[in-house]
Amino acid sequence: MTVLRALEEGRGPMSLTQIAGACGMQPSKAHRYLVSLARVGLVAQSPSSGRYDMGPAMRRLGVESLRRMDEVALVSDHLPGLRDRTSHAVNLAVWGDHGPVVVRWEYGAHTLPITVRVGATMPLLNSAMGGAFLAHVPERLTEAVLRGQLEVAALDAPTLKRVARIRADVLREGVATTVGGVIPGVTSVAAPVFTAGDSFPLVVTLVMPGRGVSEQEFAGLSAELLRSTRAMSEELGHSGGRDRP
Repeated sequence: MTVLRALEEGRGPMSLTQIAGACGMQPSKAHRYLVSLARVGLVAQSPSSGRYDMGPAMRRLGVESLRRMDEVALVSDHLPGLRDRTSHAVNLAVWGDHGPVVVRWEYGAHTLPITVRVGATMPLLNSAMGGAFLAHVPERLTEAVLRGQLEVAALDAPTLKRVARIRADVLREGVATTVGGVIPGVTSVAAPVFTAGDSFPLVVTLVMPGRGVSEQEFAGLSAELLRSTRAMSEELGHSGGRDRP
């Protein structure tokens, strides 16, 4: 596994010397492992360059692992822990045909004036989860949804400027925040959970009363949300940053 992990983190074909260095072992020892892994197809060596890379058996394992993965279920398993660590309500949203759709809601210890039912489609502009999706879903899709939600044929300049500002803020801070955006008296902070493939991210949102949460506490909650969503992304197989769509 040390050798295979070195190949994964190398992001491309590697020489024996590079693999040995990444593993912290002598080249002769690394070579013995590579020979064994190549016999079962987990590693392949290029006849022309002599460099090593992941083999056909590794690709089959990866495809089968992705086939078996239920992203919503895996992320949902993390939500009760995030709720308990923060004491606030947590929800999970996926990208639907008409915008963000709430698929899971975990109630926190604090009373909220109203909660959003599972299955509800949320606005892109006024919700924290909408802001997270705006930053990480291709613009051609978000603009079509925005036009539908706003019931207009084209987005005007102020709306486009607002969308650009939301995207920039989320990409800079890592989270999207709204105060009373959908529910008066409620503050929400949302962050994306990335997957291993090219599918759209999921979004996890912390929902809390607008009053009684200090700026320092809110910063700590946002940091905990980011730590949690990054751990979820890693569990889903995401291994690095994602470019702006």
